[in-house]
Amino acid sequence: MAENQGRDAPARLRVVVVDSSPLSRMGVIVALSGETDLEVVGSAGAAREATELVESAAPDVVLIDIALRDGDGVRTVTEVRHSRHAPQVIVLTDVEDADIVDAALVAGASGYLLKDVEPAVLAAAIRSVPRGGVALSPMIAARIVRSGSAMTHSLTPRERQVVRLAAEGLANKQIARVLGISDKTVKVHLGRIFQRLGVTDRTQAAVWAVKNLMREVPA
Repeated sequence: MAENQGRDAPARLRVVVVDSSPLSRMGVIVALSGETDLEVVGSAGAAREATELVESAAPDVVLIDIALRDGDGVRTVTEVRHSRHAPQVIVLTDVEDADIVDAALVAGASGYLLKDVEPAVLAAAIRSVPRGGVALSPMIAARIVRSGSAMTHSLTPRERQVVRLAAEGLANKQIARVLGISDKTVKVHLGRIFQRLGVTDRTQAAVWAVKNLMREVPA
């Protein structure tokens, strides 16, 4: 019986923490220590060390401070996302510069959180991004919305529903259940959405939705 329970137990999400400050790294590790479905499998204090650790530890999610002392944090995001295991990346930083936020998201980050985030919110973000969610601190999200968008693409009402649900972190099967359509139809809608928006993946489409659609959701 115990053997079957062990085999059926869900795998924990593997997390790596990258921050130049030892105190910040330890703070994140402690904050996540009580989450039974998350496991910190390593931490690094430098950009080069981070890329090597990602290759060896094969994490699902990497938390990166964009202000690394020994390298370009945005470049590190790109390198991590294009590594062999291609983990999701959440920027966890004190840097609020709009240009850097945009650069990090374009580089492939699935989230941008400030270090004053509550531990429970951070844990929820880590769980969300492997499912296609986008994690943004409220202040960052508000700035993105206020900045507007130069994009003039027009989506159908159904496509707006699909991309909004994708931005909330729902997988294709979940979107299908919510909208009462098939998984295959969701995939078709997403393909059309990517084409209309000129993006290549769910994360980029979700970022567009946060900028342009989330303000339409009733409070």
